[in-house]
Amino acid sequence: MPDLSYIEAINQALHQEMERDENVFVLGEDVGEFGGAFKATAGLYEKFGRRRVLDTPMCEWAFIGLANGAAMMGLKPVVEIQFADFISTGFDPIVQYAATTHYRWGAKLPLVIRAPWGGGACAGPFHSQCKEAWFAHCPGLKIVIPSTPHDAKGLLISAIRDPNPVIFFEPKYLYRRQKMEVPLETYASPLGKAAIRREGSALSIITYGAMVPEALEAAETLSAENISCEVVDLRTLVPLDKKTVLDSVRKTSRALIVHEAVRTAGFGAEVAAIISEEAFDALDAPPARLTAPDTPVPYSPPLEKAFRPDADKIAVRARELIRY
Repeated sequence: MPDLSYIEAINQALHQEMERDENVFVLGEDVGEFGGAFKATAGLYEKFGRRRVLDTPMCEWAFIGLANGAAMMGLKPVVEIQFADFISTGFDPIVQYAATTHYRWGAKLPLVIRAPWGGGACAGPFHSQCKEAWFAHCPGLKIVIPSTPHDAKGLLISAIRDPNPVIFFEPKYLYRRQKMEVPLETYASPLGKAAIRREGSALSIITYGAMVPEALEAAETLSAENISCEVVDLRTLVPLDKKTVLDSVRKTSRALIVHEAVRTAGFGAEVAAIISEEAFDALDAPPARLTAPDTPVPYSPPLEKAFRPDADKIAVRARELIRY
């Protein structure tokens, strides 16, 4: 198996699904000859041509609406939003139309919206936001946030094959920071299934996206202090794998929920509520959250470092929970 980076795994998934199914096509800003802002679509234009790799104007409302119509007619559009922050200008066709179509009259709408997501690149408030909670609040959408190259490929393939609209957030901080063995053959990883990245007995760290490697690093640090942390990678926020989360918390009796989105009404609040409602008797401490503060994402490198959770901050919060 070759070693691939996260972005290479995304690219391979797109190549393989476009080869497998002629109804799959990609569209977005600079996805054609330029290969995408992060090169996720590199080589697709040369291989599949302009009919299946469409450069669009800077108008997310229009090209997401176009993708909705194409999906309604049996095609399988994969939209690239250049930065996840820009998805707000296409909000209406996602939440008013794509999310409600099947409910309203039973139609399939196989649409994938890929969006480079999150901070870590010192790109400021317009290119660093985590807005997954917007869409988790909207029934009819699936939300996927892989943390590894292996999952990036397998979950994207599953998203493309799914008959429902999927928002596929890609932590751009991870695009080129890790490599791992990824099977060359096509494979689909199941949506709605969390992964236990590390077994533990004293504390469950529940997280997703770019915070997964930070949680694993924190868990390694804490193991030297005889604090055994279990790391749960949600992978899919909607549908959420409640069973894996609750089983982990019932085993460890403590839960620390970590995400790099801001705190108020973040997805971590939903996870904390589920744990409180369904595993309260198992808890030895209140569910805790570690998040970004309720401010726009800073541009300054030292301010962004202070803004985002990391392994050191996770370890500090975990020690507090253990002492509770």
